[in-house]
Amino acid sequence: MKYPAIPNLPYVERPAGCNDPFWRYEGNPVIKRHPGPGKDRVFNSSVVFYQGRFVGVFRSEGGDGIPKLFYGESEDGFHFQFEEKPSQFVDEEGKPVSSCYQYDPRLVEIEGTYYLIWCDEFHGPALAIAYTKDFKTYVKIKHPFLPFNRNGVLFPRKFGDEFLMLSRPSDGGHTKFGDIFLSRSKDLRYWGAHDHVMEPGYEWWNSIKIGAGCAPIETEEGWIMIFHGVAGTCNGFVYSIGAALLDKDDPSKVIARSADYLLTPEKDYETVGFVPNVCFPVSALIDGPTGRIALYYGAADTVTALAFTRIDLLLDFIKAHKR
Repeated sequence: MKYPAIPNLPYVERPAGCNDPFWRYEGNPVIKRHPGPGKDRVFNSSVVFYQGRFVGVFRSEGGDGIPKLFYGESEDGFHFQFEEKPSQFVDEEGKPVSSCYQYDPRLVEIEGTYYLIWCDEFHGPALAIAYTKDFKTYVKIKHPFLPFNRNGVLFPRKFGDEFLMLSRPSDGGHTKFGDIFLSRSKDLRYWGAHDHVMEPGYEWWNSIKIGAGCAPIETEEGWIMIFHGVAGTCNGFVYSIGAALLDKDDPSKVIARSADYLLTPEKDYETVGFVPNVCFPVSALIDGPTGRIALYYGAADTVTALAFTRIDLLLDFIKAHKR
């Protein structure tokens, strides 16, 4: 697929002397801990380029600690304004629907429609799907999978007449099994033809569990899948960011997987917060002509940060550091 131009992409060139595959925005976090009334934390949220500006669905928690999804927008991709009330959903008959909690949304545009995938309450954590064309009305489809399942990510185009989704099934605990699977659907309602994609790594930083991050990025060499990997320590989990290259025609096949992380918690806003030591990738903006990437990621389950790279640098890093 051909990515469109984003002339005002929030982006900073790689600093001189830096050889890291990602480099952080010096103004991080771009969304701080208390960005507005009733919003104590905004993190693990998704941004897209829409009609010349940056809009998104943002996970926020207020004084009750219950995560909800809010619409937000920005002219420059660095400074966001949020609606006061949570986004509302209707079913396919136009009737209002709600849930006890909503978190970790992903957004992807396919053929002019924007699809939202998030973790919803359905007798336990389960993926939910809704679609919108204007970010005002969100039509929620029936849950695609049974609980328990997290980290649902749609590919940004169809394969023939099928949608493809990455997800991570789990159990009733805190995601005790952590493999990434691929599922297929012709209508977003009935899913099957499942394939196993990746298991946790033997490298320490992703040895406990993994999960797909932003929508996979299509290149001539295959699909770049940015994912989070989790390590276990005596002080709790550590969430880092990694990447793999999937086959262009059959993305259930892994061509290369980096043995090294691309980003790990190091800055204060990543190591200190509601949940310390978390870098959680959720959305990537891509400028087609230049291959520049702006990655939005949640930090310490408290704030939203930005990091930058290019498609060619990601491909080089994955191949140079593959297992």
